[in-house]
Amino acid sequence: MNREQRSALLAVAEAEEVIGLADTCLAEGPRPAVLVAPEVGCVSVQVREPIARERFLLGDLLACRAEVELDGVRGWAMRLGDDRPATLAAAILDAAAESGHPVAAEVDALCRRVTARREAAEAAEWAELAPTIVEFEELT
Repeated sequence: MNREQRSALLAVAEAEEVIGLADTCLAEGPRPAVLVAPEVGCVSVQVREPIARERFLLGDLLACRAEVELDGVRGWAMRLGDDRPATLAAAILDAAAESGHPVAAEVDALCRRVTARREAAEAAEWAELAPTIVEFEELT
């Protein structure tokens, strides 16, 4: 799993999971240096219209970001909303995974669990939508 995939999964993981694993990381040491304390702001969301392929501004989302350094490796995280503790924890886990910290394997396991939950939720959504699919027959 690369860093981009891991960051995306840590951004949507449950806050309790991320904070709990970051606490484990902190207990095993060393302590990370906080480079950018968790700060809340807005992120503009731009999308591309699929037919004309024109970009437009969809709106602004509330987001929180943080950056730390652990064992000489920088960790960064951004999560939607204003949950500062979870964002700081995600940044710590990013740095731990990149630095080869003893909890790196647990970070990967957390990311696999988040992936499985997301896939299950998507499958459930498609199963709910399946009865509404209209199939057309071609007349010749």
